Amino acid sequence: MAAGAALYYHPAAGKASLEAVAPPSPSLALRPSRSKVLCVSSGSRWWMRRRWEGKASSVSSGARARASARPALFSPVAMDWQECTTELEVDVPCSVAYQCYSERETIPQWMPFISSVKVLEDKPDLSRWTLKYEVLGRDVEFSWLARNMTPTKNQKIHWRSLEGLPNRGAVRFFPKSSSSCRVQLTVAYEVPEILAPVASALKPFLESLLLKGLESFATFAKERNSKIPQA
Repeated sequence: MAAGAALYYHPAAGKASLEAVAPPSPSLALRPSRSKVLCVSSGSRWWMRRRWEGKASSVSSGARARASARPALFSPVAMDWQECTTELEVDVPCSVAYQCYSERETIPQWMPFISSVKVLEDKPDLSRWTLKYEVLGRDVEFSWLARNMTPTKNQKIHWRSLEGLPNRGAVRFFPKSSSSCRVQLTVAYEVPEILAPVASALKPFLESLLLKGLESFATFAKERNSKIPQA
């Protein structure tokens, strides 16, 4: 076969033809043809490959490197989660403490940073929460929709958020005597971006607020218990 020539096989015609070909240019980005198969000879060996044709695409190696190094436009930012736990002994039976904590719409009366809780009328396991407070010198306001998971009567109440501020938590009740119990509150939350710069101080700050809330809850529950007729 003469130099600068190539043998093309035409599947549709069922025959081969000898055609002149130009030397390939290294700067061309070419598209494969669907119509011809190119047989290229080199010494005594043959290779079968598709014929390449198309327009030149002058993309420099530097541009390709810059494109591959460019970060994704919508790469997600992973935020840290923190978990806070506090507990307090309350001078009421487990059943009374459990009942008081189950009344979600009364929680703003004793939890300092919760401004409102509204239980959905058509879905009583769902509730909308609003938080308003000054946190480490920053006025913040967040809201979320929470679902109460299946509770264990007089032992455990737990929830998780479905939208809004990501959080989850549980309240556990441990009997100490017939007239007292230990209440343990655990809350886990995704650190909001606005509070990320003070994340290291956020956990002890919130734990102190949770303890203050439980202290107010103890007073609330004792008042409620005092109104219950004693057998």
